[in-house]
Amino acid sequence: MLNLRLIRERPDEVRAALARRHQPVPLDEVLALDERRRSLVQEIESVRAQVNELSRRVGQLRQRDPQAAEAAKGESRALGERVREQGEVLAQVERALEERLAWLPNLPAPDIPEGVDERGNVVERTWGEPRRFDFAPRPHWELGERLGIIDFDRGVKLAGTRFYVLRGLGAMLQRALIAWMLDLHRNEHGYTEIYPPYVVKQEIMYGSGQLPKFQDNLYRDVEDDVWLIPTAEVPLVNLHRDEILEPGALPLNYVAHTPCFRREKMAAGRDTRGIKRGHQFDKVELVKLVAPETSDEELTRLVSHAEDVLRRLGLPYRVVQLCAGDLGFAAVKTFDLEVWAPGCEEWLEVSSSSNVGDFQSRRANVRFRRAAGARVEHPHALNGSALALPRTLIAVLETYQRADGTVEVPAVLVPYMGGVSTLAPAAR
Repeated sequence: MLNLRLIRERPDEVRAALARRHQPVPLDEVLALDERRRSLVQEIESVRAQVNELSRRVGQLRQRDPQAAEAAKGESRALGERVREQGEVLAQVERALEERLAWLPNLPAPDIPEGVDERGNVVERTWGEPRRFDFAPRPHWELGERLGIIDFDRGVKLAGTRFYVLRGLGAMLQRALIAWMLDLHRNEHGYTEIYPPYVVKQEIMYGSGQLPKFQDNLYRDVEDDVWLIPTAEVPLVNLHRDEILEPGALPLNYVAHTPCFRREKMAAGRDTRGIKRGHQFDKVELVKLVAPETSDEELTRLVSHAEDVLRRLGLPYRVVQLCAGDLGFAAVKTFDLEVWAPGCEEWLEVSSSSNVGDFQSRRANVRFRRAAGARVEHPHALNGSALALPRTLIAVLETYQRADGTVEVPAVLVPYMGGVSTLAPAAR
């Protein structure tokens, strides 16, 4: 959530920053409601002061002029009723203000590229060369069916469109990727592994910024009023909700693997072949809570950890900085990692790493102190996929395929595959 004081004191600066997103935002409504709220607060305080003065007069008049005391008491009761009525109006205005604030996205960093949509994104750098084949590489949906490791028909039978089943070595390969990535981030990159709930309360979704904007893309259990998480970012950034972190606690670095559930309504009609886009997928997520002055440096470190995964897998990739118009709702600055999929012949996003500033910590009421007795501040939060499946799985299958239809297992994954080094059709 944006700092209301910043909006109030520097509205033109905030308006200009939000305009870079090229999306309508209720900033004028926020300013009008804030002005109305402050006016009501002043009015209520003024009337309360009158009530207090009348109460003092009643005490003075009670003995020498009972009639005047009664008149003052009547006036005080009338003013008290006015305070009550204005208090109800104030509560309504504050709720409306909170609702409008919740729809304001974060302010883009001044140094990110200008642009209306993804066409304005900028490729910062590339790593590796796409593999050259002496045969026509197959897309993963053909490889998966030939190897018997991806079952599209049974996925649809079980759950409907955009679901699939991984079986045999396919399921093992995905599990190997997840376990290896968790070990890498925990053992070498310094993250603490978390196993969070896969469902959360409404206020947790609000804290991370999924609600109210993305409500239509979320799965919800209405009876228990809990929501299926669209990413581990949601529980991780809320781990310290309503807490004040003690001096020396920052930075906090968390990693978690979870399934992710998304309706993908905004992507209707896109990526209908294969397993590139589904309503359920797995992801290893990184989240950092850091001191504000270090967040840019921490974003660089976060991106490097995601890059390390791709380099060790030997998968060519590129780093793309998102322009202001393509920035996520909560983000200040974002870098995507896109891996080359030679069978699909396209770049696939497998990681999105963002600095969200204090946007989420304000919504989740996470605070910290730099020293004992110091004033509380909001830490900056960062999040990044490292990495997302199934697209990483797609890149492995398509990059390491052989002419005979088998697939080589990357060396770093062989120990996690129980020594299996080749994916081949199961013997019949």
